[in-house]
Amino acid sequence: MDHLDDATDKDESVAGQTAASRLAKSRARYDKLAAEVADVGIIAAGSLALRSHRCGRTNCACTADPPRLHGPYWHLTTKVAGKTVNRRLSETEALAYREWIDNDRRLRALIEELRRVGQEVIELTLSEQTRPSGV
Repeated sequence: MDHLDDATDKDESVAGQTAASRLAKSRARYDKLAAEVADVGIIAAGSLALRSHRCGRTNCACTADPPRLHGPYWHLTTKVAGKTVNRRLSETEALAYREWIDNDRRLRALIEELRRVGQEVIELTLSEQTRPSGV
């Protein structure tokens, strides 16, 4: 009978190591993601688009048939105090904003992944805490 008890203890020990191992891996993944958040850089919300437009002067080529529109110009569209704001950008500004907007998207993806992995850590931690001692 002792031999069966030993086998059961070993199975439970392996299961305990597996849960502890999964917790350690999830925690390490969480810490790695948190470190990546610190390295994201400058962030900006919004979108970039090339736009052409008419100036409104009656004798301008942009009002001809067919029209020759002005541009294209880079425009940033974003929200400020709940209102949509458009801003014309130079090529240099547009390149900088593209990086900052990409950083913002990366940060949002990292936060979503942090939430997912954090939930794993929480569930594994709670299951370890609620496991009866000696089992």
